[in-house]
Order: sequence, then C-alpha cells, then structure tokens
Amino acid sequence: MRPFRFRLEKALEWRRLQLRQQEARFQEQAAALEALDRRCKELETASRHAEAGVREWDSLSGADLAALDGYRTGVQRLQRRLADQRREGSRELASRQQALLEAQRRVRVLERIKEQRLREWKASGDRELQELASESFLARWKREP
Repeated sequence: MRPFRFRLEKALEWRRLQLRQQEARFQEQAAALEALDRRCKELETASRHAEAGVREWDSLSGADLAALDGYRTGVQRLQRRLADQRREGSRELASRQQALLEAQRRVRVLERIKEQRLREWKASGDRELQELASESFLARWKREP
C-alpha cells in the first residue's frame, strides 16, 4: 500500500504560516493597546497626585493656581489625544482580529480536507487488506482437498 500523501500539504503549511503572522500582528496590537491603557492610568494617577500635592501647600499664590490650571489643561489635552489613539487602536485591533479569524478559517478548511482524505486513504487501505485476505482465503480453500 502506498503511503499517505496530502497534495495540499504545502498550501496548508503556507496557511499555517499566515496564521502565525496574523496571530503575531494581533498580539502586537493588543500589547500596544495595553501600553496605551497603562499610560492613561499613569497620567490619571500623576494628575491626582499633583493636584493633591498642591492642595496641601500652606500658602498658594495666583501663579501657583495658574500653573495648576495650565497643568490640568495640558493633562486634559493629552487625555483626549490618548483617547483618540485608543479608539484608533481598538479599530485596528478589531481589523486584525478579523484577519486572524479569516486565517484560522482557511487553515481549518485545509485541515478538514486533509482529515477527510486521510480517512478515505485508511478506508481504501482497509478494503485493499480485506481483498487480499479474501483472495488468500480462497486460494488456500481451493488447494485443500
């Protein structure tokens, strides 16, 4: 009996390579989004600490309050920019997730075809073996008196 050979094996390997690339891209974008979230939290914490620190001062001048207001304005501007980046990053992550799902689907299709062909090959081998056993039995039966 001939060994099992899947004719689309190279295509399957190519699809698996594409899947690994899509997984890496997805993970990269997810990590970038997590880093952005950490940056937002750090900014929020730093802002709260700065404001609490200023409130603890014994004497505040108008310049101190103006500086605090300028700091708040800058933080708010940065928070808006980070929020915009977060929205864009989320859209990109969703896009990469779709590409990942499509790559997974393509691999599964070829794997199912391979499994089906393997089952057919095994069934063919079993039939071949059954025929050989039948022929052997008949040949032995004809020789016996």
